[in-house]
Amino acid sequence: MGELIDFTEQLNQNASFELQGHEIGDATASLILIHYLRPGMGPKLHQHPYPEIFITIEGRARFTVGNETMIVSAGQIAVAPANTPHKFVSIGDAPLRQVDIHCSPSFQTDWLED
Repeated sequence: MGELIDFTEQLNQNASFELQGHEIGDATASLILIHYLRPGMGPKLHQHPYPEIFITIEGRARFTVGNETMIVSAGQIAVAPANTPHKFVSIGDAPLRQVDIHCSPSFQTDWLED
């Protein structure tokens, strides 16, 4: 039988919602739903031993992936390869809404900045 997960309340309270694949059986991916209302919000530099895929639904973000910096807007997808330092920050006037897919059943994060 499938699962139905309501993320609305947690997303509204925390500006993000996390779901690890191992929490729902044998799913081989995990995800974070982002809804940053203010510019300047975003995670510090970090990396994972697996790729991460960022799907931008609304707003804009400045991404740093390795030595490259790019502006990502609604309707675009950015990818951080495995073991590549990356971070992003919400920019512009619109809220940043994105889906971050971790290609792993659990989050494994090495934080590189305080």
